[in-house]
Amino acid sequence: MGPHRTTVATAAPPKAGDCSPSCCPRYHEAVELVGKRWTGAILAVMLQGGSMRFSEIAQAVPALSDRLLSERMKELEARGIVERRVGGASPARVEYELTRMGRDLAPALTELEAWAHRWLKSP
Repeated sequence: MGPHRTTVATAAPPKAGDCSPSCCPRYHEAVELVGKRWTGAILAVMLQGGSMRFSEIAQAVPALSDRLLSERMKELEARGIVERRVGGASPARVEYELTRMGRDLAPALTELEAWAHRWLKSP
């Protein structure tokens, strides 16, 4: 008997047009996740800032309350978009960083920003 190889099948990323936005649950889920109040601003700040402390994110998005920021960070962490790391210092140093999945949102957010600058008027 020779050595065995285990092949793990991985799903190919869906191609544009594989499902229509009106019926594609993943599309709807993505829009709802990123479109939640303040989530886009948090992600944009984290894409620019790398590893950040809670207070740094709060300072970068000043209109956002600490309570809501905490809620959004927990949601993003639970979804695998943000990683929370606790350092061993006393008091503990907590930092947040985008995961690979979170960093993969950069092109979509960049396109959304470009669209907003082209089409939306400032208040």
